Amino acid sequence: MKTSQMREKSEGELETREKELSEQLYKLRFQRATGRMEAPSKVKEVRREIARIKTLLGEKARG
Repeated sequence: MKTSQMREKSEGELETREKELSEQLYKLRFQRATGRMEAPSKVKEVRREIARIKTLLGEKARG
């Protein structure tokens, strides 16, 4: 999801998405630890999207 699309969402929607991504990241880390990971680049994508969401939530809180 692009940053411009995320800016249109409410804080509640962003927090929900962040929780979903955190769970997904946990599962990906577990797959990596057990050696069954199909797409190692997915971890990087998920981490970046979580960072974008946290940045937007911070902006909304400040402004």
